[in-house]
Amino acid sequence: MNNYLTPKEVLEYTEETGYQKAFMPFRRSALLAFLAGLFIALASVGSNVVAYGIENTGMAKYLAGLIFPAGLILVVVAGAELFTGNNLISVAVLSKRVKPGKYLSNLVLLWVGNLAGSVFVAILIYLSGQLDFSGGLLGAYTVKVGVIKTSMSFTELFTSGILCNILVCLAVWMAYAAKDIAGKSIAIFFPIWLFIASGYEHSVANMYYLSAALLAKLNPIYVTLAQTDYGLTADSLSNLTISGMLFTNLIPVTLGNLAGGALFVGAWYWWAYKK
Repeated sequence: MNNYLTPKEVLEYTEETGYQKAFMPFRRSALLAFLAGLFIALASVGSNVVAYGIENTGMAKYLAGLIFPAGLILVVVAGAELFTGNNLISVAVLSKRVKPGKYLSNLVLLWVGNLAGSVFVAILIYLSGQLDFSGGLLGAYTVKVGVIKTSMSFTELFTSGILCNILVCLAVWMAYAAKDIAGKSIAIFFPIWLFIASGYEHSVANMYYLSAALLAKLNPIYVTLAQTDYGLTADSLSNLTISGMLFTNLIPVTLGNLAGGALFVGAWYWWAYKK
């Protein structure tokens, strides 16, 4: 007996799972959405800690990518509701088991819940003093990451969001194919490592990176180090605001993630195997 599902069987499993996720009770969805934001934020914390002291950008992303998959493994194995993964409910929508309005309301709830969990972790990290690592260099790096993400164009963020969620939803898709925890973990690890190493934009991860950067910006020591050690200017720092977080970054990345997961993975497989 195979311990995995074929791609066509994964499509059927994804459809049924999407139906169940769409009609999950509101309170349960909200609680699990908060947890998903918390899990992805913790993975983002780990990736920053690994990367901040490495000058070579490629090596920093390579090593950060080894850490970050833990976030999605926690979401899938421990159980949580993640906005980017739930983009795959598009399969159940195309099969007319879930109405588009129900799909969108689920995604909005998860997005807000994921944001709450991410901000919660950012506040804890700031209060814990972890950003003081290496005399505040981790805090400066956190500011740098936020500035970079709020200085990109809509097109850059949208297309990077598409590329990101193609890989994230493929990781979830393959995790659905596996029938044991080891198989699910391995299926998740490599696509997520690839997305982090490639530097693509993930809306929920950015909820942590940007909220942590906004908090770090409140510390003048971190800001000074960000300017002296990372060459940030006053103009670039001015991009890092709550408005910049929401409108400059999260909206285009969220739209890109939705297109990447719902269209290029969920709908694509539905067209290939069902229609």
